[in-house]
Amino acid sequence: MHSIFMAISSTLLNHCFAHWGAIRRGTVRRLLLLLWWMVGATALAQTPPADCPPVAQPPSEALFHQAAAQAQDRGLLWRIRKDGHNSYLYGTLHVGRALWIAPGPKLAAALRDSDSLALELDPLDPKVQATMHASLARRPAVVLPPVLRQRLDRQLARECLTAIAADLGPAEMQVMGLAALGGRRDGYDPAFGSEMLLSAMAQANGMPVQSLETVDQQLDALLAPDTAQAVEAVEEGLDDLESGRHERVLMATVQAWDQSDLRALENHAAWCECTETPLARAQMHRLLDERNPPMARAIDQLHQQGKRIFAAVGSLHMVGPQGLPALLAKQGYTVQRLQ
Repeated sequence: MHSIFMAISSTLLNHCFAHWGAIRRGTVRRLLLLLWWMVGATALAQTPPADCPPVAQPPSEALFHQAAAQAQDRGLLWRIRKDGHNSYLYGTLHVGRALWIAPGPKLAAALRDSDSLALELDPLDPKVQATMHASLARRPAVVLPPVLRQRLDRQLARECLTAIAADLGPAEMQVMGLAALGGRRDGYDPAFGSEMLLSAMAQANGMPVQSLETVDQQLDALLAPDTAQAVEAVEEGLDDLESGRHERVLMATVQAWDQSDLRALENHAAWCECTETPLARAQMHRLLDERNPPMARAIDQLHQQGKRIFAAVGSLHMVGPQGLPALLAKQGYTVQRLQ
């Protein structure tokens, strides 16, 4: 899904990646093209109305220096070891603040000790984006009841996304896009999400980026299996947005991730208000439990090829007995939390 309206200046990139490792000549221009292509920068052709959420602006050199001066480790980080070499697991957050663009010391050290980045899907890979669009085009369109369509349109208008709603995909993904962008008024934007920044840093340093899933695997997890469930998912998603429930849960998740609070994330089901209906429980099962074993196997396959993998996936994939650290421990890895 697009991280809307992101642009990063070449000056910032030079400084940002020098903070991690030496940048290779010629990568900045290519990277900027990828970033602009990814986020659809033409959507900013007109100045948004004053009541729209703030749009992520190109960070300045001064902002990066400010971020680097106060850089700290966030999220969840593990070192895993098997067959005589290390890899890493990192629990990410899909939104972020502009001041989080500089990696903390432990995160930077783990990246330096890795030679390949593995993400659920690489958000800056043009092939991934092309495959995503083609796969969505093949899937049956879900026609919403008129009342539900009106509710969705009101939420899109509130977030000033009406003009690009079609770019977000089917109605279910439009609701997910609204949820991802719902923190912009509080300073949290997908433009500064972990995956975007990690992919950008890897590409600028010449580090290969792998995808742990296929596009169809991810879409099968995100989208309901039939029209009735899709309509119900849209309705429940809009209920969450309209009631303010989503914003409460988002802020609690951000706080837990910001403080690297593993216990809070392990207890996510107690406060996320996301397992209260049969549909919600089925969605969480698809999104987490069904995806973790294949991702663990993919990480293991890459590691067994002799690569030092930095595997970065959503933080909720890291918790509990079905989380990636637990699954890889069962596969013979020594797993050490780096707090």
